[in-house]
Amino acid sequence: MHLELRHLRTIRAIHQAGGVGKAADLLNITQSALSHQLKGLEDQCGVELFARRTKPLRLSAAGMKLLRAAEDILPRIEALEDEFRALRAGKSGRLHIAIECHACFEWLFPVLERFRHGWPDVDIDIRPGLAFGALPALRREEVDLVISADPEDMPDVTFTPLFDYEPRFVAAADHRLADKPYVQAEDFRDEVLITYPVERARLDVFTGLLTPAKVEPRAIRQVELTAVILLLVVSGRGVAVLPDWVLREVRASSDYITRKLGPGGMTKRLYAATRAEDAGLPFMAHFLRLARTEPVKMQREA
Repeated sequence: MHLELRHLRTIRAIHQAGGVGKAADLLNITQSALSHQLKGLEDQCGVELFARRTKPLRLSAAGMKLLRAAEDILPRIEALEDEFRALRAGKSGRLHIAIECHACFEWLFPVLERFRHGWPDVDIDIRPGLAFGALPALRREEVDLVISADPEDMPDVTFTPLFDYEPRFVAAADHRLADKPYVQAEDFRDEVLITYPVERARLDVFTGLLTPAKVEPRAIRQVELTAVILLLVVSGRGVAVLPDWVLREVRASSDYITRKLGPGGMTKRLYAATRAEDAGLPFMAHFLRLARTEPVKMQREA
């Protein structure tokens, strides 16, 4: 037996309408075409699907079985068709994000909170365990967007600039460097540097300051959470270098000092990497707009 979706729609329409004529109107076909289709369906099934001597037309026991199948399958097919229509219209989709910037959670969650109100049908997720294989995962379509400070020349990937930020030195208010207007690489030689648990190539303090100067801190302590880093700093257990958006609250606290890295400070830029064909999707474009504006507001609050 070879059933098609039109057969299931026919059974459902005749059951709902109570007759072939009204069902034909529902299906927007002629009554003769529907009768021919019904006969062909019964020939395939090898049984009568309707008790024709009743008014309104009623399903036979075999017809009820087919109706149950139609009521199970057709709503799922129709929901799938709705999803595809929404995809074509750019109203739904998938936004799975990988982050190469450990501190980015501080501004990403407010961005996602605003985004979900405008795009409730977009599947949002932050994918763990992809921090350093994020761009290959983007090309394999395992994720849809990568937050990165290191753009690469990839022909099928678009790097959209998001915003510039300033990595800043932070220490307890009574730290020995508190009187300096800025810190330099040499100032870290006798310090315990508290960092996120990522490789040095992903840390601004190393790539922009310590590695070029060939300076090594006295010790490095890796901590997962920003709040814990700041707790250790204020307790005098070490110093840290964090983005300005992370320090927007502690800069107003008398318990901490923050300083520029070098006399002119340091400026870095974050990017959003997407597959080239996805960059113009309406929901993706909206997310990128939010990701450019929300962190800047947080920086102004600092």
